[in-house]
Amino acid sequence: MPLRLLQAWCGDGDPRTLLVDPAVARGWGERTLGTAERRLRRRHPTLDVETAWTSNDAVEELCAAGDEAELLVLGSRGLGGLAGFLAGSVSLAVLGRARRPVVLVRPHTHQASGADDPSGAEEPAGEIVIGLDVASPGDEVLAFGFAAADRYGCGLRALHSWAVPTIYGPDMWGALPLLMTEVAQDARRALDEALAPWTDKYPDVPVVRECHQGRPAQALAEASRDARLIVVGRRNRSARIGTHIGAVTHAVIHHSLAPVAVVPHD
Repeated sequence: MPLRLLQAWCGDGDPRTLLVDPAVARGWGERTLGTAERRLRRRHPTLDVETAWTSNDAVEELCAAGDEAELLVLGSRGLGGLAGFLAGSVSLAVLGRARRPVVLVRPHTHQASGADDPSGAEEPAGEIVIGLDVASPGDEVLAFGFAAADRYGCGLRALHSWAVPTIYGPDMWGALPLLMTEVAQDARRALDEALAPWTDKYPDVPVVRECHQGRPAQALAEASRDARLIVVGRRNRSARIGTHIGAVTHAVIHHSLAPVAVVPHD
């Protein structure tokens, strides 16, 4: 399928760009797009590449482009050199409104051993890791993750972390071992049930189930060290203060070492 490179530039409200002539800004943007297009055509001669530059609002333009695309991919500016994605305000706003999957890629994402291939036809290494809330796994999230693993010909790791219910106080600590065993069994059973339709649909995709007590965001950040892609969901919901992406997804996109796919679901 074709690849579209889009740059949206809007200087309103930014003191660094108020004095930049729009024609100059357009020239900068088109040169940047042209350089990226030539680089891609050298690496992937058969790829259909098109470019577009706009002076409209970046969030509006990216959301509109994402609604018409199979996939929307955003990069990180990598401010400060810290490990992690460091999603900016534009990326977070797009994630909160996008109706189709969005993939976030941080700078210097680790690549497979073929990264130095002069043809540029490198493939990322590792498996697809899906973070699942078994209470509401979201078919869209599972469909995206399994399709990605099938396309890459790699394994899939389904990760679910659970916490001990807080209703059990010190007077019930004697029952805690039994409680934890029951919670773990219930969580594993729910994970198996959520995965069953997709393991049937994709029988050639090796699946590893990982279900344990802990913090979901921390477990996904650790798994990202060896993953080629982290897949998490974002529930379609609105609040009085606007859309939001959820605490776990927010933490993952700031700390994952691998690209992160955020998949909206009902």
